[in-house]
Amino acid sequence: MERYSRQILFKPIGEEGQKKLLDSRAAVVGMGALGTVIANHLIRSGVGFVRVIDRDLVELSNLQRQSLYDEEDAAGHLPKVIAAERKLRKINSTVKIDPVIADLNLDNAEELLSGFDVIIDGTDNFSTRYLINDVAVKLGIPWVYGGAVSSRGMFAVIIPGKTPCYRCLFPEVPAGLGETCDTIGVLSPITDIIGSFEAIEALKLLVGADHNPNLEQMDIWYPSSMQMDISGGRNPECPACVHHQFEFLDRSSSRQTVYAVLCGRDTVQINPRQVETFDLENLAKKLKSSGKVMANPFLLRFAPDDKVTMVFFKDGRLLVHGVEDVVEAKNYYARYSGN
Repeated sequence: MERYSRQILFKPIGEEGQKKLLDSRAAVVGMGALGTVIANHLIRSGVGFVRVIDRDLVELSNLQRQSLYDEEDAAGHLPKVIAAERKLRKINSTVKIDPVIADLNLDNAEELLSGFDVIIDGTDNFSTRYLINDVAVKLGIPWVYGGAVSSRGMFAVIIPGKTPCYRCLFPEVPAGLGETCDTIGVLSPITDIIGSFEAIEALKLLVGADHNPNLEQMDIWYPSSMQMDISGGRNPECPACVHHQFEFLDRSSSRQTVYAVLCGRDTVQINPRQVETFDLENLAKKLKSSGKVMANPFLLRFAPDDKVTMVFFKDGRLLVHGVEDVVEAKNYYARYSGN
């Protein structure tokens, strides 16, 4: 226990709390800026089994904020979970790290997240968070939500049956394009701060301590912070935690987004079943700093790099040209839509 001696000296954890951590299982979904901070803290703290899940590869632009990766990982196009596992194993070889290269979706979410004591959100898109919430509520697993973009961030603890769930707090998936790191940027310190808060709330849950009852929001560039007590905020008509209608696990639900590979065209079509519209004029303003934009009254073409062109239609449909892999198309969709 010498490795954890300074943590054991902290009375709210102590030796008994440390033994609980060593016997605990945690799942981190998303190994970007938040996920790398979270996993680093969990491994150093001695959480006995940590599963890290991510679908993406390490890129040079990640290194500004994703703290477990280096230039060799980017040059080698390593999957994020593999690069993370290699670093984390050098930090603490006495715990089990389970890297899973996967796109978390309705087909695998229950299998990948069942049997854990806590789930921690390291994602960068709304749809995956609603999916995590459905699984967590269905299986009765506490989870910690967090998000960061620009200089702003927020986090909250969700305990099925005790606190509001994510669907109570955010009843509807935001329509159209949200703000993302790839459209308005992000500062490294805010991801460190939010990821660290998420990690400490996870540790509290694992040792049986009281969690933070607030939804916390902060801005580190234009300094401000807000605490909102959400302990009494359960929605009596919540589809998820009250009526147990898990729409993000239901293939027939209008909440699903359909991804289709168009044969012979190196193109994936993304078609949200729930009708939404793109404001092409505002969309052009949002995306112009992130790549080449060309628009007409009917559609907008956006080229974020030399490989891919994304075509947005007013009815919410999107074509991703230059890829024939659904997971890769999802990555582009999440980066530039926030969904």
